[in-house]
Amino acid sequence: QVQLVESGGGLVQAGGSLRLSCAASGRTWSIYTMGWFRQAPGKEREFVAAITRSGGSTYSADSVKGRFTISRDNAKNTAYLQMNSLKPEDTAVYYCAAGTQLAYGSRWYENLKYDYWGQGTQVTVSS
Repeated sequence: QVQLVESGGGLVQAGGSLRLSCAASGRTWSIYTMGWFRQAPGKEREFVAAITRSGGSTYSADSVKGRFTISRDNAKNTAYLQMNSLKPEDTAVYYCAAGTQLAYGSRWYENLKYDYWGQGTQVTVSS
């Protein structure tokens, strides 16, 4: 079993920055692809970003591309989401997840099964 705990959320003004952390347990955490998702009140969960097991490749949703950066430090069993130029529409509960790769290729980020999820951390961006 893998346990994931998010932290770093809070209230920030539009245009500001936050860095979310996802601390994971397990000696084999590095075998998982990591992803970040978010869910705003009354809306469905949406994909934000993903990073491969070794951190060699990343992919971000169009809505956050150029503003958010996903990274990981396998030695610390931690994944990160650096969020810059925040907008009010970024307000949501942010979740990290650990997944297994179902297929490899140019669209690897679309071939994942996320097995473990954190409890989420609230990010609120004021206008």
